[in-house]
Amino acid sequence: METFTHPINVLVEGDPDEAVICRILSCVGLVCGTVYGKRGKNDLLQRLPNYNQAARFAPWLVVVDLNQDAECAPPFVRSVLPNPAGGMRLRVAVRAIEAWLLADAERLAAFLGVPLARIPLDPDAEIDPKSTLVNLARRSRRRAIREDIVPREGSGSKVGPGYTGRLIEFVVAAKYPWRPEVAMRRSDSLRRCVEALQAMKTGRHG
Repeated sequence: METFTHPINVLVEGDPDEAVICRILSCVGLVCGTVYGKRGKNDLLQRLPNYNQAARFAPWLVVVDLNQDAECAPPFVRSVLPNPAGGMRLRVAVRAIEAWLLADAERLAAFLGVPLARIPLDPDAEIDPKSTLVNLARRSRRRAIREDIVPREGSGSKVGPGYTGRLIEFVVAAKYPWRPEVAMRRSDSLRRCVEALQAMKTGRHG
């Protein structure tokens, strides 16, 4: 069977999401094309109809966090994209893309410098995966990790000043980087994303 070789246009919420999705595409054997968005969830959803039109002519992958917008992914997808174009693949991270990083427990524990036993067994069940990751970093043996990922007292921020950079480092530049093929065993929403891309690669509807 002839496989799919065209670059995949990508629409995501932010810079860490771009790193995650490009790594997933590489793992599947697909080429990451131009990455759009990176201005947050609301901006992504406002622009989604236009990108869906573009997906009539080229392949697109959109990845968005579920957060607390719905109990589960299917009704959310139906509400934001009731009529997906042929080239559109909209995937939902439950409940945020940090859950996909938590799903590679061994590598994340090593990167953060925390005991493996502290990483949650079911990351998709975490109500706020971003807060879970930040709270893990609070217990890090590495001062630099704590200072970068944990918000400074009184800052009013949910994350530290180096949060984005550290997540990207873990995904693409760490000595032992994040493994989508391992993480999908613990995250059903990641598994579904990978399987949809595998189906796209082989010309099946996914």
